[in-house]
Amino acid sequence: MTTDSGSGPQAALIRFAIRFRFVVIACSFLLIAYGIYALSSAQYDVFPEFAPPLVVIQTEAAGLTPEQVEILVTRPIETEINGLPGVQSLRSSSIQGLSVVSVGFAAGSNIYLNRQLVAERLARVGQDLPLGVREPTITPLTSSASTVLIIGLTSKTKSLMELRAVADWTVQRRILAVPGVAKVTVFGSDVRSLQIQIRPEQLIRFDLSFDDVRQAAANATGIRGAGFVETVNQRIVLHTRGESFDPDDVARTVVASTGQGVVTLGDLADISFAPKPSIGAASIMGEPGIMMMVGQQYGSNTSDVGARVEAAVAQLAPGLAAQGITLHADLFRPANFITVATGAVEFALLLGGVLVVIILFIFLFDWRTSAISCVAIPLSLLTAVLALQALGITLNAMTLGGLAIAIGEVVDDAVIGIENVVRRLRDNQQSEQPKGVARVVLDACLEVRGAVVYATFAVLLVFVPVLTLSGIAGRLFAPLGMAYILAVIASLAVAL
Repeated sequence: MTTDSGSGPQAALIRFAIRFRFVVIACSFLLIAYGIYALSSAQYDVFPEFAPPLVVIQTEAAGLTPEQVEILVTRPIETEINGLPGVQSLRSSSIQGLSVVSVGFAAGSNIYLNRQLVAERLARVGQDLPLGVREPTITPLTSSASTVLIIGLTSKTKSLMELRAVADWTVQRRILAVPGVAKVTVFGSDVRSLQIQIRPEQLIRFDLSFDDVRQAAANATGIRGAGFVETVNQRIVLHTRGESFDPDDVARTVVASTGQGVVTLGDLADISFAPKPSIGAASIMGEPGIMMMVGQQYGSNTSDVGARVEAAVAQLAPGLAAQGITLHADLFRPANFITVATGAVEFALLLGGVLVVIILFIFLFDWRTSAISCVAIPLSLLTAVLALQALGITLNAMTLGGLAIAIGEVVDDAVIGIENVVRRLRDNQQSEQPKGVARVVLDACLEVRGAVVYATFAVLLVFVPVLTLSGIAGRLFAPLGMAYILAVIASLAVAL
């Protein structure tokens, strides 16, 4: 076989494929095997990361009105954060007892560096906040569509306060221990609290103030170090056990001593367990209950995290059932959507392959050429999947949609080349001086290589504007265009 026909990288690639065809076949099977393995372990998600890097700051300011929260808490935080490099948006919300500040950074910036910069500024602004306001905290880092599972708790024998206690102290803590979980948001009323409801007439009777009661309650329920006793030979640390969380024990706490005896908290207030003032509620299948939204960590695999959370919840189910609590573990499961989307693409791949085989067999009437053309579909799509993983792009509704759209295009380049090869081989067999098969195949491929390359890039130009979209639309649809372009480029390499 001569090698003077054509020049350039495309011609060199075609010559290599013809000369070392068994190597190419072996590499193709290896690529398919590795692509299937990578596909099984790929990172799946519902949607691409469509929100810009965002850092959310929450500050609790118990007792302050929305106006006070805005002036005394939100504005100082905004002033301190506003000068950070890369900040593009700053939004805030001030409600009774809570300040929420959302800091948006430039797209593509390092979210971990952004959080570090914000944390450094918050350490300084916390010293200027009013007394009684808690330190500002940065919420856990999650993705835009971070919810991996929503579960619920209902019971016909336990109160909402008991359900909420089980959710906060048992279920939530078990789920937070699952790798990949960033936060668990609990919705439902009746949060259990130890309430001291003061009787004002008793304060007047014993000539005491509210601060006296508050200080006594803090002493009764708090833990304080007692120091140590140092001897010649050793230092002995003192350990106190004075804290009380039972209403009867707290009621016996001494507030003051008078000539007539001691005054206890029970003399001044009614002490009992009662729910905190409700700011929300949850309903499950028409019944009041507790709802828990599980959020995944930034960049984690939705399907894997969801499966681990379900396994952890399944371990809790028997113990909850023994307490008369019904566990609803599948109120919302994004992994179902991912499974459906993946199944649709697999069906589209299968259907497209079958249709291609039928059409090629009808027009070419040669099972070998039909099989060669069909190989372009898995090779091109699996190559595109590997490229997406290398670029850090997850398999989601948009990227899978781009691959599905590209199914009809990935086989087009191979069909053009194979049809011309078959025609040239047929003409060569009828020629008086037939050439070698390898030479005929090379000439036939080089004859259409220009048309194949130009047609492929003409199709790619249609999707280039999708990559240039800005805002949320660009972040949503750019992965679709990227998946399509990678699949078509892979099909061009396979065709050549």
